[in-house]
Amino acid sequence: MSEPLVLGIETSCDETGVGIVRGHTLLADAIASSVEEHARFGGVVPEVASRAHLEAMVPTLDRACETAGVRLSDVDAIAVTSGPGLAGALLVGVAAAKALAVGLGKPLYGVNHLASHVAVDQLEHGPLPDPCLALLVSGGHSSLLRVEDVTTTVEPLGATIDDAAGEAFDKVARLLGLPFPGGPHIDRAAASGSSVAIDFPRGLTSRRDLERHRFDFSFSGLKTAVARWVEARERSGEPVPVADVAASFQEAVCDVLVRKALDAATTTGITDLLIGGGVAANSRLRAMAESRAAEVGVRVRVPRPGLCTDNGAMVAALGSEMVARGRTPSSLDLPADSSQPVTSVLV
Repeated sequence: MSEPLVLGIETSCDETGVGIVRGHTLLADAIASSVEEHARFGGVVPEVASRAHLEAMVPTLDRACETAGVRLSDVDAIAVTSGPGLAGALLVGVAAAKALAVGLGKPLYGVNHLASHVAVDQLEHGPLPDPCLALLVSGGHSSLLRVEDVTTTVEPLGATIDDAAGEAFDKVARLLGLPFPGGPHIDRAAASGSSVAIDFPRGLTSRRDLERHRFDFSFSGLKTAVARWVEARERSGEPVPVADVAASFQEAVCDVLVRKALDAATTTGITDLLIGGGVAANSRLRAMAESRAAEVGVRVRVPRPGLCTDNGAMVAALGSEMVARGRTPSSLDLPADSSQPVTSVLV
């Protein structure tokens, strides 16, 4: 029997993503982003995102099929992000997936957005080690997960208790007059700055914090510290060294993420660390993780930047794994759950 041909739909935030995979082979990854429509607001506007998904869905489906050289009727299964994410945006994707499943007579798999970020690495580096540790960092999530089986068993070890890492990047970028989304612009600005110019705080790393929040993250205090530092410079009439602030802020975020991830790896005895989500595209995070992990005997897997941000390929990858492992498909009354827990991999 040939490997299953699976179509994946992702609409949890501001990217309309349609991916097509056969087994672990990526055939198409079509994306329509509405990020420019949100840029003037400095963040994603849910209603704008939902309408953009409606307009982009059919053209993006057509483009994915054309790229893959297949017809919709050729696919063996439909996978869709059912949560977590923006409620209205998720509804567009779930409704489209249901329509396709009914119209084509194909099984439907409603899958978890965070687990999809883990599964996508299989398209680049092959099957996941069992178990592995996943560090997921994006605009809405900063999570440490123990993954025994990406289709059924994902255990949260830690999560953000306030601002996620990507959210902090966006807010600090705005403080520095850099465009939205902030991550890529801070990464570029940091390249010409000094990471030790300013000693910004590392959240939840004190001895007392580690007793209660050993594997949790907090970037709200760091964001506030950057704001106060910038405001103090502006009050004194001194220029703000954007590159140094960007580099020092980025160093603080990456230091905490890598430190906690490797602490979790050594504590659990897991020797494979996967990093995913939009912030995984950050060059400093990748370099720091690889160098520090090598020192403690941990292997690091990071998908290429294009697969780190939200995309349909990651949903198709998890859907393909569901089909291959014989998981029971979702029912056609599949809900869109904006707060779907990561422990609920398949709805």
